[in-house]
Amino acid sequence: MDIVHERAAGMDISKRDAKVCIRIPGARAGTSSRTVTTYGSTTNEIMRLRRDLEAAAVTVVVMEATGDYWRPFYFLLSESLNVQLVNAKAARNIPGRKSDVADATWLAELAAHNLLRASFVPPEPIRQLRDLTRTRSNLTHERTREYPRLEKGLEDSSIKLSSVVSTLSTRSARSILDALISGERDPQTLASLAHARWAANPRRSSKPSRGASPTTTHSWRGCTWTASTSSRRPRSPRRLHRHGDATFRLGPGEVTVPGISKNVANVIIAEAGVDMTVFDTAGHLASWAGVCPSQNESPRRIKSTQTRPGDHYLKAALGIAALAVSRSKTTYLAVKYRRVQSHAGALRAVVALQHTLLVIVWNMLHDGVAYDELGVDHYDKTNPDAPGNASNAACSRSDSSPTSPHFPQGGHLRFLSRIARSRANAYDSTKIEPLQSR
Repeated sequence: MDIVHERAAGMDISKRDAKVCIRIPGARAGTSSRTVTTYGSTTNEIMRLRRDLEAAAVTVVVMEATGDYWRPFYFLLSESLNVQLVNAKAARNIPGRKSDVADATWLAELAAHNLLRASFVPPEPIRQLRDLTRTRSNLTHERTREYPRLEKGLEDSSIKLSSVVSTLSTRSARSILDALISGERDPQTLASLAHARWAANPRRSSKPSRGASPTTTHSWRGCTWTASTSSRRPRSPRRLHRHGDATFRLGPGEVTVPGISKNVANVIIAEAGVDMTVFDTAGHLASWAGVCPSQNESPRRIKSTQTRPGDHYLKAALGIAALAVSRSKTTYLAVKYRRVQSHAGALRAVVALQHTLLVIVWNMLHDGVAYDELGVDHYDKTNPDAPGNASNAACSRSDSSPTSPHFPQGGHLRFLSRIARSRANAYDSTKIEPLQSR
């Protein structure tokens, strides 16, 4: 096998140290020598490693993405060396020969033959925005998990607040909870803190029973801590939101893609970056994000087409945008969602819309153009004779007989034919009983 890099290095990184294998040409032609050295994970040790790699004239350094321990090595070494972060799944060695030294040697060998593909590591400004958006997402999830704990504490304390409010995050519920934390126990005083429309409901404004007071000191202490925690956490995501919106924009100017808000745009930029030259085509970006079918075929039989895991932060943001645009009535994306949903279901339609949104983002950032809305009649213009288009459907409705109130146009015929085919597969065709009309 051809050697692409004569001088390569492989690193197996752990929490406290790293095993580094430097592969250089040997004394005789066609041979190579390997030296494995252990370096610490402190900054001084990493700087010493960089000097040794520069002295050996190493042209490529390969390391596995091991938790977060690779970050100090990658950031310091990439300032002057060609460092590649690779997926550990793509660099597996032969089973039964697993050790730190063997892993470092194997990575150096793979790097010399250029058999590994580097993972995407965004530049520092994008990494900073990614930290902010991911922190906001984690804080939002933690805040959502606090409300069931809060309701459990209220139930243990015999406070039936959740039975008279829609959610514990409403303004009325927050005001009542703040008063309870302050020590207020009078039911009428607590009811007066609610919103006017909330208090106008006779069921809600009725006098509560005497049991609606804290009865367990332990439960009430936990409820007080949870309520105060859930009320403080929304402020941090809002600060992160303002910081992200002031730094980045999706495309030239304001966000114009239907369904993509500024929050979603920040997540897309933070996860995929703004330099689309990293991805050769829009399909590469969709495959990296995990919003396209996987390829698992053997021999000539497709075993699975499930989507890859991909970037779950990016997939979650695209899912929010897809669900938002699916409720629209005047956009091309909404028409595409309904067309895919009609024959593939809602879940696959969401994935198809995620793929389309990511293709639009790639073209906007790669070519520097704005989004061009195709309109709801795009499919009618491109293929007016297709059976699913509005013009063809209108002609078929005018020429057909009245439909059943229980099925859409032609739906009862398709339903009966589907039942007939299923019975024909289970029994002999001569024994099929006549179908009763609905």
